Amino acid sequence: MCHSFVVRELVVSNMDRLRAMETFVAVVEGGNFTEAAQRLEMSAVMVGKYVRQLEDSLGARLLERTTRRQGLTDAGRVYYEDSKRALEYVRVAEMSIERLRASPSGTLRISAPITFGSCVIAPLVATFQRTYPLVHIELELSNRVVDLIDEGFDMAIRIGELGDVDLVAKPLTMYRMVICASPDYLARHGHPQTPHDLSAHHCLSHTVWNSRNAWKLKGWDEVQPPIEPSFTCNDGNGLRMAALAGAGLLLQPEVLVAQDLASGALISVLQTYLPEPRAVHIVHRQDRRPLPKLTRFIGHLLAHVREQETH
Repeated sequence: MCHSFVVRELVVSNMDRLRAMETFVAVVEGGNFTEAAQRLEMSAVMVGKYVRQLEDSLGARLLERTTRRQGLTDAGRVYYEDSKRALEYVRVAEMSIERLRASPSGTLRISAPITFGSCVIAPLVATFQRTYPLVHIELELSNRVVDLIDEGFDMAIRIGELGDVDLVAKPLTMYRMVICASPDYLARHGHPQTPHDLSAHHCLSHTVWNSRNAWKLKGWDEVQPPIEPSFTCNDGNGLRMAALAGAGLLLQPEVLVAQDLASGALISVLQTYLPEPRAVHIVHRQDRRPLPKLTRFIGHLLAHVREQETH
């Protein structure tokens, strides 16, 4: 009985230590206790408790905390790197067990660009989970390029240049842009025939665009007049809604407005001058034996996206 109690205490202690290490790493990468608490879905008070437990058990201060900033001590920097390696070893060990399961299960973390992720990936998550209900999917929509290893993502969707040669990349589709407007707007302002006509139209622009990267159209060698947008927004769907209401010409990804074009709610213009399509790739970490949840989801994406393109 005594021996069983000691073993149980040891297991609990080790599990607490792993949780404390995970919490400490989240604090370092998140920059503060609040961000770490949000990542780990616990209270900031509990985050502080885990960090204090680590410092007490190690007999060393890991973080220097003031009212304005937080930084790592020398001991903290060493322990942070070792903790990341230890947690990765645990993750690999857990993955080796998951590979033995006949049916895909567990959590699949995916990063995708906002528009493509919401219009293409999110609906396919739903159809995938009908077949594999034991797979929990976390889809993060962001236009930043994430680090799959450091940030714990299983896969990502990349548009355009890949950059990281250490990842496995599979071509998925092409990312096409379209210029369109509502029938009402075109009836009032006419159909533009060349990019030169854009200066006489109301153009809708994304907030992140500027004079160097906005409305760069193919095959237009003449000096294009500067475009002064009549409406800017930091969200592609917000621009789409404005275009549907007749606000002006919209330049956005085809996947965002495909249904509007099919229904006639928006009409495509300047097709000859559209920007060159960019390749969309699925990228994931190199692994000799990828997990079933990842391989099945990638197969699901490839099959359904290509099926949609044939219709």
